[in-house]
Amino acid sequence: MTPNLDELEQSLGYNFRDRALLDRALTHSSKANDAAPASGAVRLDPQPPGIPPVPDLRTDNERLEFLGDSVLGWLVSDWLFTRFPDFTEGQLSLLKNHLVSAAHLLAAAHRLDLGRHLQLGRGEETAGGRSKQRLLVNAFEAVLAAVYLDGGVEAARGVIIRQAIPTEDELAELAGAGPPRDFRAELDRLARDRALPRPEYQLVGENGPGHARTFLVEVRLGRELAATAEGSSKKSASHNAARQVCERLRSG
Repeated sequence: MTPNLDELEQSLGYNFRDRALLDRALTHSSKANDAAPASGAVRLDPQPPGIPPVPDLRTDNERLEFLGDSVLGWLVSDWLFTRFPDFTEGQLSLLKNHLVSAAHLLAAAHRLDLGRHLQLGRGEETAGGRSKQRLLVNAFEAVLAAVYLDGGVEAARGVIIRQAIPTEDELAELAGAGPPRDFRAELDRLARDRALPRPEYQLVGENGPGHARTFLVEVRLGRELAATAEGSSKKSASHNAARQVCERLRSG
């Protein structure tokens, strides 16, 4: 088994019931080929009745990557359709193409440090496979498929939202729907208008490896109003927390 899977599960925000699925998602075909028997074909099709089944000895992540690509496209489309009801088909397509692009998924794979967890054969290891875009993107999709098979749709949706969806403001700007709003400034204004205490921000937690750190910030208005939110920087975390309080104040 790959070492440090506990750490990877923590970064994913998901704990596997069947950790063999995660192990397989991280296994490149070069590693599986190194471990395969020297001779003898592996039968992958169903066996006729009465004939003992031949074990499926394919242990690489290629089939999981195939499934993960479809799960990603489906759940990203569903999330965009639901979250942006006023966007045109063209805007939704633009955002989907961005979110499922190799460059975007590579950044998500780097945040999870998937390169360190990949199981590679000797040749691919020597060739620098741990930093290859194709291998890392395929591994991300395979891990997503593993989460989907292990925990279902909502578990996979959660991983996508945590790891591959930027803030709604960033997406709105990308879709040409206007610049992102400054929720910290908006919260300051709302607090003044409603004679509330000035917002106070406090860093309450940090998680993840150094190159993919996530920050947890709490914003508080006196004793009654408070919210916490995560972000890839202290600034984005405080922005997300301020947004929650703004939405609460406007809805109240």
